[in-house]
Order: sequence, then C-alpha cells, then structure tokens
Amino acid sequence: MNANPSRQHPAYMDESAQLMSRTARDLPPGRHQFHKERLMAQIHDIQQNEARTAPPAAAKRTRRLPRLAIALPAMAAVLAGVIVTASVLDNGGDGNDLAAGPALTTDLGTASSDGAPQLLNQISLAAGSGTAHPRVGPGQFIYIESRTATTFVQTKDGKSSLASHPLNTRQSWMSADGTKGWLIDPAVNKDPKGETLSLPDEQGNPRKADLNGPSYDYLTKLTTNPDQLLAKIYKETAGQGNSPDQQAFSTIGDLLAESYPPAELYSALFKTAAKIPGVVVVNDAVDAAGRPGVAVARMDETSGAREEWIFDKKTHAFLGERSVQVKEMKEEGVVLKPGTVNYTSAIITRAVVDEMKQTPSSSS
Repeated sequence: MNANPSRQHPAYMDESAQLMSRTARDLPPGRHQFHKERLMAQIHDIQQNEARTAPPAAAKRTRRLPRLAIALPAMAAVLAGVIVTASVLDNGGDGNDLAAGPALTTDLGTASSDGAPQLLNQISLAAGSGTAHPRVGPGQFIYIESRTATTFVQTKDGKSSLASHPLNTRQSWMSADGTKGWLIDPAVNKDPKGETLSLPDEQGNPRKADLNGPSYDYLTKLTTNPDQLLAKIYKETAGQGNSPDQQAFSTIGDLLAESYPPAELYSALFKTAAKIPGVVVVNDAVDAAGRPGVAVARMDETSGAREEWIFDKKTHAFLGERSVQVKEMKEEGVVLKPGTVNYTSAIITRAVVDEMKQTPSSSS
C-alpha cells in the first residue's frame, strides 16, 4: 500500500526521491506489500541495535523514528525494494531465513475488456447480497491469514537470477482504530513469533489512517458512491504509482486484500473499479492456494506486469491477487519473462477476533 509522501521521515526523503526516479518504473504492482514489510523489519532491527548502543537520550530519539509499518508512500516502497536488493547482494542470499527456489511462473491466459463492467457488477451484487461482514468494535482486531509468495532478484557469487520464496503463511492482526497490530510472516520476520505493528508516526503520535493505510474505523466513514469514491482515490493518490489509473486500481486492490471493508463499502469498491479505464477480464487464473477462478485485472504498461484480483467463478467470492509479467522487461539486469509471477497471495481466513494474536479457531 502507498501513502501520503508527507508522512515519510525527513531523513529518508532526499535519498528516496533519487531512488524513486531511478527504479520506480520497474517495481511491479503487488510487490509493494512485501517490500514495505521488509523495510519495516530492517528499520526495526537498526533501531533496536542503535537503542542498545546509544546513550539514553539518543536511544529515546531512536524509538521515535518511523517504522513505516502500516503504510508507505511510493518513494518508500521503492526504497524498500532497493534495501532488499542490497541485502541480497551483501548476504549472498535472499535476506532472510526462508529458502529460495526457482521463479514462479504461470500461463498468461487471455485478457479481454469485453464483459469487465458486467463481471464487476455481478461481483458487487454478490458482495452486497452475501453474509454481511461483521462489524468491528472497539478493542477488537481484524485477523487475516493468507498464503503468499514473492519473486525477486537474487545475487550469489556475483551472478544474478530470479528466485521465489516458497508459499508461506502470513498472519496479521490490526485493531479497529489501526493503532495496534501484529505480523507473522516468515518471508518478513526473522523471529517466528512475528513483530509488532503498534508503532507511532515520526512525531510519536498514533498513526493517522488514510486511503493507503486504512483502519476499519476509517473505512466506515468513506463514501459508498462510486463516482465520489473514485474521485477521492485519484485526488489522494495523485503522483503515486506509474499512472493515475493504475494507482487507483492498485489502491482498491489493497483495500480488498489487506483490510476488511464494511459490507456497503466492499460492494461499492467493485462498482468503483468498473469506472477505471483499462480494466479487463482474465477467464482463467489461479490464486496462491491453487484455487481456480476468474480475474479482474489491469495492465501496467510501465512495468509490463498485470495486476489481477481473482474471484471464484460461481460465488464471485474474492480469493486473492497476483502480479503476472506480461511484457518482457529487465529488473537489475535480469530478464523478467512473460508468465513470471511477481507476487501471489490467497486469502484463507478473514475474521474479527477479540485479542491480538488470537485466531478464529483458538477463540471458538
């Protein structure tokens, strides 16, 4: 997810601006979440090391540095990608304890603009007529369990090649107001117990939710009018991503995958997406859990990747998302061939629980 660049800490702004101009074009959609959390974890490690070695006053300042844990601006997402690359180069590995294997690939399938608005309308109707999303009360948490995998450039012995993490389980908890959270993801966390997302902004204040880092409470206040919602998305994400239309599509995709929108908003998101130019249908798509479905997608001409939202063909339930390379491109000197899966995710469980780290099975 991307966020307002003004929330970025001044210490990183000049450097990240330079990185943005150099590498933003090559960052495929769908990889922002992974890079965001890698940056989050590495900043956390740096802060802890500085806090252990610095005098008390300096240590206090260190704890007030931003974690960028929940939402990153486009610049920070790019910076995160560069940090991951540097880690790969320095360590001769993938930067964490999760083994890497061959790059994931898939059949491209056929994309067609015919029927995209009709399919999104059907999905919207199904979302509105199905079981209503439960309301999230004060003190409760949204729990999301997913299966994810990411493809990246790995450098060993001076040679670079594409590699992918094996499919792993990702668990996240976020409070209704967005100020408390926890993440367990072996592709991100060195500690198998995970790490906190309950961190303040750069001024030490509780994080303020926005479109790119929404809380449930924030989502309850959003308009459900598709025209007004799309206008808000374009306005608040201006200057982010590779194009306004692609960024709008990615923003909605993040809301579908990384939050639990109230029922009326959830239905409205699909009608809003139908108004974005360039949206297509891919009749055959498979999520990270191997479930077949139909995808609503949009091609990012700059990165050459197609961002896909995958739905069950019969029930139209949202299954997950993925980013598939459609045009041959180069990233850090390595060729990304058509059919390369840059990122894939499947939602397994999404629920409301009463405590952090509680799962639906443990609460029953």
